[in-house]
Amino acid sequence: MRIIFAGTPDFSVPALQALVDAGHAIAAVYTQPDRHAGRGRKVRYSAVKQAALGLGLHIEQPVSLRNESALAALRALVPDVMIVVAYGLILPAEVLAIPRYGCINIHASLLPRWRGAAPIQRAIEHGDEQSGITIMQMDTGLDTGSILARYPVAIGSRETSQSLHDRLASLGGRAIVEVLADIGHYQQHATPQNDAQSTYAAKLNRDESCINWSDAGIDIERKVRAFNPWPLAKTWLGGTQLNLYEAQAGTATAEAGPGTVTRADATGIVVQCGTGQLSITRLQRPGGKPLLAGDFLNGMPISPGVQLASTPP
Repeated sequence: MRIIFAGTPDFSVPALQALVDAGHAIAAVYTQPDRHAGRGRKVRYSAVKQAALGLGLHIEQPVSLRNESALAALRALVPDVMIVVAYGLILPAEVLAIPRYGCINIHASLLPRWRGAAPIQRAIEHGDEQSGITIMQMDTGLDTGSILARYPVAIGSRETSQSLHDRLASLGGRAIVEVLADIGHYQQHATPQNDAQSTYAAKLNRDESCINWSDAGIDIERKVRAFNPWPLAKTWLGGTQLNLYEAQAGTATAEAGPGTVTRADATGIVVQCGTGQLSITRLQRPGGKPLLAGDFLNGMPISPGVQLASTPP
């Protein structure tokens, strides 16, 4: 097929590579405009642009797809289909109508659950047992189009957003190649979504990464896993911010208020929660490396009875 590929972050790269490996003709790769990052404000290419350059593909980076010049450029490519994976721009109805087979999205959830920007993180945060990839025929709504195929995967008990991200990115590549191999069949048997069953995966923000120790231990553990690698769950020991990378909830309890450290040794830093306790097993001080609890305590001893806070002093 003659394909326009639209994507931006590293999640999108395996799908682009899979389409190339399957022998499809990539007419153009659309990705977000270059950004300036870091203290030196150096230009940073998106992960998809870097991959497309390595593959020798034609790249387009429009600021919008709503003007006539952008629409004319798309039409001139005469695509069979447009594959969209975490692109970051809204596709208006005029764009959806250009390709012969329309625009098809690779979405990292089992739609209609977790429409929106952060489906991987919200699935872990809410304790879902399953996630997966949905191949969806795009319409003008937010992840509301008809479902062409769904590919479920189990969420592991120690799964982080990073590990699930990597598994689903790879699965997305395999899934889109399979669907395109018989696209007429999949479109003929497309299933409309049940809006009544939908949930919304709001974009993450730094403010919600602060741990509330009055929450249940299992909920805090899920937040730690959901927010790894970004924005990382946070707590404070005095004026020192601690970033939590790994933790495990337990059902034991102690006669102590939420946020109180009840034990601290090489096996973990155990903190009383609103319900149950949380054993922090890997954490980090700003500017330092993530360390196992034992190594962390060698450099920053923590005694039982110390109080961890939800906000800085």
